[in-house]
Amino acid sequence: MKKCWIFLASCLTVLFLFSGCKSQSPQNTTEETPAAAPVAESPVTQSAPVQAPPSVSRTGKVVEAMNAGGYTYVQVDTGTEKVWAAAPEFEVKVGETVTVPPGAPMANYHSKTLDRDFGLVYFVPAIKVGGAALSGSAKRMMPAGHPSLNGGAGTHSVGIDLSGIPRAEGGKTVEEVFAEKAELEGKEILVRGKVVKYNPQIMGVNWVHIQDGTGQEGTNDLTITTNDTTKAGDLVLVKGTLTLNKDFGGGYTYDVIVEKGQVTVEDAGNGGS
Repeated sequence: MKKCWIFLASCLTVLFLFSGCKSQSPQNTTEETPAAAPVAESPVTQSAPVQAPPSVSRTGKVVEAMNAGGYTYVQVDTGTEKVWAAAPEFEVKVGETVTVPPGAPMANYHSKTLDRDFGLVYFVPAIKVGGAALSGSAKRMMPAGHPSLNGGAGTHSVGIDLSGIPRAEGGKTVEEVFAEKAELEGKEILVRGKVVKYNPQIMGVNWVHIQDGTGQEGTNDLTITTNDTTKAGDLVLVKGTLTLNKDFGGGYTYDVIVEKGQVTVEDAGNGGS
């Protein structure tokens, strides 16, 4: 009887130990592979209207025009945008079609003469009125008083004495610059003359036209772009690089022009008409 109790106790002990080992057996440590993180969708690119760069010509109808300080300001409706442009004074009417060549954009511009603010206005050397192609001799399409694109100055010299202007030492006369333009292209020249026309800050530079009494229509007026200031009637010495067939876009090409010229006023004049 005693042996039976011992055997029963032993069986219970083994059963207990077996159950304990099973409950303490290590759990399955294999982790479930996480689902791939969702990929964020690319944002939708929204294209907002952008002003055309200054290198683009614009053609459209004039919806507003005004003259001030020797300039004509026009608002042009191209059908896709409305832009303001300004050029040396010229004749234009509301409703006429014009072409605005590339120009210098001036943001938040305030016109003192008009006492008016412009969010953006393009300053250009000229604005073409009508749809006809512009040629070098089509002076009727140029702003009033502007020389022809071939260099002729018309009546610019009225009221300005061009007599007795000495040649710059080591330099050329205006007529010689035109006569020798092929040899002088890309070279630095020196020329003396009187300012017959001055237009400040068009396309970011000042435009100067000088004459010295030499040459004929088409070879008597030299155009210079410069950062220097002057005025009509001043006797100036100009030094700069001669450029041929300079195209400013919109059909406006200068056969001969001095770019980034250094203009030194030698004798301040009283101006002219």
